[in-house]
Amino acid sequence: MSRNYDSLHDPNAEYTMRELSSGTMGVTAKRGGGRDVEITDVQCTMVDGNFPWTLVRVYTDAGIVGTGEAYWGAGVPELIERMKPMVVGENPLDIDRLYEHLIQKMSGEGTVEGVTVTAISGIEVALHDLAGKILEVPAYQLLGGKYRDEMRVYCDCHTEEEADPEACADEAERVVEELGYDALKFDLDVPSGFEKDRANRHLRPGEIRHKAEIVEKVTERVKDKADVAFDCHWTFSGGSAKRLADAIEEYDVWWLEDPVPPENLEVQEEVTKSTVTPITVGENRYRVTEERRLIENQAVDIIAPDMPKVGGMRETRKIADVANQYYVPVAMHNVSSPVATMASAHVGAAIPNSLAVEYHSYELGWWEDLVEEDVIEDGYITIPEEPGIGLTLDMDTVEEHMVDGETLFDEA
Repeated sequence: MSRNYDSLHDPNAEYTMRELSSGTMGVTAKRGGGRDVEITDVQCTMVDGNFPWTLVRVYTDAGIVGTGEAYWGAGVPELIERMKPMVVGENPLDIDRLYEHLIQKMSGEGTVEGVTVTAISGIEVALHDLAGKILEVPAYQLLGGKYRDEMRVYCDCHTEEEADPEACADEAERVVEELGYDALKFDLDVPSGFEKDRANRHLRPGEIRHKAEIVEKVTERVKDKADVAFDCHWTFSGGSAKRLADAIEEYDVWWLEDPVPPENLEVQEEVTKSTVTPITVGENRYRVTEERRLIENQAVDIIAPDMPKVGGMRETRKIADVANQYYVPVAMHNVSSPVATMASAHVGAAIPNSLAVEYHSYELGWWEDLVEEDVIEDGYITIPEEPGIGLTLDMDTVEEHMVDGETLFDEA
């Protein structure tokens, strides 16, 4: 059933001061130089990629449209629709105020963490694209300028025999030699044949040996041709994670990612401080308020926020600024379409402590067809100098791969 949120009353406004709209704040002065622009609509369309990508467009009375993307998840499109009346009539150049406006207005619906933050992220990314187009500058310029002209990409690798160490090594070699990547990631939370109980998070000795063999075979095969990280998807107990990290210390591991569940910071800190294997965490934390706890407690060696999930481009920049005070690099988690991938690359270009941006779709033949421009070449993204994010949606491809029941965006 289609829902109309335009006239839905706002419970927060009835008993709190959670209101940062331009009218409430008195931000009414006319702006020159073509900057007096108003948002007229917000729309989203979900595309069925290897993840269900939620694409977002923000429309204006100037005929300029910004495109963004929110991390995938049930309820995200509906939340974006819910927030549309909160930004219609606003000036899209006030990105920071509009972000805080949505955080405050939606606080009763969950802006500490979770899908509400994700939905706001999609709008925020679209605002950066839109603001860049209005001001005729690339998005990285809105974040403070550029440290690098291209962004390194790490390829999340898979094989049909993902538990076979030799098959993983073969795929690593292929991705380096044939596809041109010099940064890779493989999964370690794969069946070993030694499992007894999937629920208790405990790794038996045979499981440790199996995972260490994957690490050994892959790192030995590529040697110095590529950096290789390994992902555990928050699967193991603290004790098992420490034993696994210890078992792979002798190999050239770029990082070990999410070895324990994200809820208990103390366990995460203990695991990280127990090993010289670099530990990376961050995709399951939201906003700088949560990510900073990992950094300030030195519970991570590398922080891995997911830009269209964590709060958007400026929020990721804020996380990177905190991380930089602790000399912690940033490796952005990313399972997105070209839209948020390029937006993440803009963030990576604008921060000093950027390592790489993830690419999770190398097996999806039409990933780059979603936009008119080239995105990744030889394992790197060249940062566009075109206004905004620098990408143009291919509407035919969007329409071809929409999730059943979705409606295509309106024309600009």
